[in-house]
Amino acid sequence: MNVIFNILNLAFIGFVALFPPVNPIGTALIMDPLLDHLTRAQRIIAAKKIAIYSFMICAVATIIGSWIFKLFGISIPVVQIAGGILICKMGWQLLSSNNDVKPKEETKSPDTDTDMASVNKILFYPLSFPMTTGAGTISVLLTLSAHGNAKKISAYFINLGALIFAVLLMAVVIFLSYAYTPILIKKLGEKGGQIVNRLSAFLVFCVGLQIATSGIMHLIHPE
Repeated sequence: MNVIFNILNLAFIGFVALFPPVNPIGTALIMDPLLDHLTRAQRIIAAKKIAIYSFMICAVATIIGSWIFKLFGISIPVVQIAGGILICKMGWQLLSSNNDVKPKEETKSPDTDTDMASVNKILFYPLSFPMTTGAGTISVLLTLSAHGNAKKISAYFINLGALIFAVLLMAVVIFLSYAYTPILIKKLGEKGGQIVNRLSAFLVFCVGLQIATSGIMHLIHPE
């Protein structure tokens, strides 16, 4: 029971921490003009590819993250403190920012070619990387992989599985956001987007503070 709780806890932390840097709803609204002229079926295909690309980028960062720190001799508590501060900063910036989700009319597509073949050329770069999953997302994943690291190999794989599950959930949200942006624009509205961003920013600030505090406690009382 305790193991299941730890898995769900780490998966929830990972999902919440990934939300602001990925910002699937806001990014989908801003990038909507690039996919606006696709048919419904083409848009779903494009959204699926973006979600798959984003999942692959995040999964690779999660799997090799802890090994990178070992390679450079960086201790886990230091990574937790630095990463926690970084996550807190992201949450605070989103909380204090006036640049919330913009309505569709405020953005213009730089590409007037609506052919699916031309859209395929931009699905990985720049839509998947770095617009959807960029340096901020990778930094969060590296921090979380260090935060979930464990000496026992079984616990390590459990923590890794929890983070991959969080990444999978985020990929699903990315797919839904990109695939159903027109419906989202009508249902959510500008105010709704602001509320979602503010709530996620507050949660991520708390998560970052918790990770940093955990790192400090490990430095003070090493196991």
